[in-house]
Amino acid sequence: MAAYCVGVTGGVGSGKSEVTRRFEALGIRVADADLAAREVVAPGSAGLAEVVAAFGVEVLAADGTLDRSAMRKRVFSAPDARRQLESIVHPRVRAQLQAQCAAADGPYAIAAVPLLAEGGGRDRYPWLQRILVVDVPAELQRDRVMRRDGIDGGLADRMIASQASREQRLAIADDVIVNDGPLHQLDALVAALDRHYRALSAA
Repeated sequence: MAAYCVGVTGGVGSGKSEVTRRFEALGIRVADADLAAREVVAPGSAGLAEVVAAFGVEVLAADGTLDRSAMRKRVFSAPDARRQLESIVHPRVRAQLQAQCAAADGPYAIAAVPLLAEGGGRDRYPWLQRILVVDVPAELQRDRVMRRDGIDGGLADRMIASQASREQRLAIADDVIVNDGPLHQLDALVAALDRHYRALSAA
């Protein structure tokens, strides 16, 4: 059982997944909020039943799964609908991440939460002992998002603007990885933090 849990977050294109993969390679369990968000609205789940009760059967695909495209259109055109969906999904995701971290083997566990700053930070995740922010300079972030998704600068700017600002993320950070170099540089940075977290969890 891992009694020590570290939250990892960062903006789109920051390299969060590259960082968490390196923690996994060191034997650390990573609980992923994106995966949890899918699981809590899986067919047969109480989460999906509540979404259907709130938004109607038209948000279901033919196979009974949540039609994410239809749902996206609903929530992005109506802020109230987005808040309603988040009120159904987010508490379930937080509970699942906490349970997965608590059940993890090893000295500590990681909760990978892309929207940690947007989702209430420490107030909503009081069980996180530390928060690691994967940071990237704004221009490099924009370039990466454009290359990764094959999109133009305007759409990249809107994607970045829809998230918390760099300053808001850094304000909740205990630790920061500045991911502005070649990927292999992350190996040493993650290894140093792994040693630090192992020592903290043992203290």
